Amino acid sequence: MKYLAYQTQANMMAPLRQMAGMMLPMLGQAVSGSAETNFMLRGMAAATELLSRAGLSHSRLPFGIDRVKTGNREVAVTEEVTHVTPFGTLLHFKKDTDVAQPRVMVVAPLSGHFATLLRGTVETLLQDHDVYITDWHNARDVPLSAGRFGVEEYIEHLIDFLHVLGPDAHVVAVCQPCVQALAAVAVMAESGDKAQPRSMTLMAGPIDCRINPTGVNDLAVGHSMQWFEAQMIDTVPPGFAGMGRKVYPGFVQLSAFMSMNLDRHLRAHAELFAALVHGDTAKAEQTKTFYDEYFAVLDLAAEFYLETVQWVFQDYRLAKGELTYRGKKVDPSAIRRTALLTVEGERDDICAIGQTMAAHDLCSRIRPYMKRHHMQAGVGHYGVFSGRKWQNQIYPIVKNTILAME
Repeated sequence: MKYLAYQTQANMMAPLRQMAGMMLPMLGQAVSGSAETNFMLRGMAAATELLSRAGLSHSRLPFGIDRVKTGNREVAVTEEVTHVTPFGTLLHFKKDTDVAQPRVMVVAPLSGHFATLLRGTVETLLQDHDVYITDWHNARDVPLSAGRFGVEEYIEHLIDFLHVLGPDAHVVAVCQPCVQALAAVAVMAESGDKAQPRSMTLMAGPIDCRINPTGVNDLAVGHSMQWFEAQMIDTVPPGFAGMGRKVYPGFVQLSAFMSMNLDRHLRAHAELFAALVHGDTAKAEQTKTFYDEYFAVLDLAAEFYLETVQWVFQDYRLAKGELTYRGKKVDPSAIRRTALLTVEGERDDICAIGQTMAAHDLCSRIRPYMKRHHMQAGVGHYGVFSGRKWQNQIYPIVKNTILAME
């Protein structure tokens, strides 16, 4: 069992990491009192800090958004739990203001990292919107008694969360859950649900993976479902609330991500060591902040992972009109009242150009003036929803789409 072996190794390393963490303040004092040329002592402190950080976290870090500029003033922001289930929380970023703004639900991916991966997305949206986010829980912390969590349960959660928000909300889905977000809105539209959103923004999501297949798509179709189940799925070991639950472990996902760019990660840590030795605090903090988030991983329920691989990346069920929800076919053409914006990145090597835009053909009954597609030049996958081009070029389009439907 990979998971048991991983956890055993992590438990053995924990005392060593803790000891290194306890030594850091003492070494820090010694370094601060030493001559600038004492690189040996600085090197020892840097190595000790890297050792203290040599492990993964399995808990969500705080979003850390305490204040945001809205209009011409800065206001306080607090995180509030709006609704909670065993598998996820609808988290509200409540601003200290009486100004009414459009309610936006950010649909975060469930792909091995926590929703804090979208911190920059949320912070930008908060300038002009009342923002909520789907904060998915680590499956290893969910007891077996809570039941299963697959693609249909994900869709059900989105519908329930929109019911909590009430009529006239907006949806912004990022990456993987664009499929589930589109399905949820289609289900709500077909039933005449009053809580169906006014607008839906789909960003870099795999609506139709038959278009311009990437390496990710090739991997999915290059192996059988039996292979994925045998190689990627394991059982949560004793010591956790979800003991016995079948999961796709977050550390397996992270290992796959890192192996794709191993040289870059090794170089980043070598540069972090150098920055610590030379006292380049700003550069060191930037690298540490990134890896604090990158090394915070969560497990996916096995059924969600396997159904996503098969339904989205192998069978293309939504794109082919074969996706069902609770026994009934999902029909995106039922959507008529919800505006549609799709966003893609020119250099996206995870979700290629055309895969998200395919939503427009599926949503054939949305009037042309309520549909828009934007291809952002010069950005890869993460640049679609984070960074300067997201803030300065993509966000204004998202903002205008939402505003047009208010």
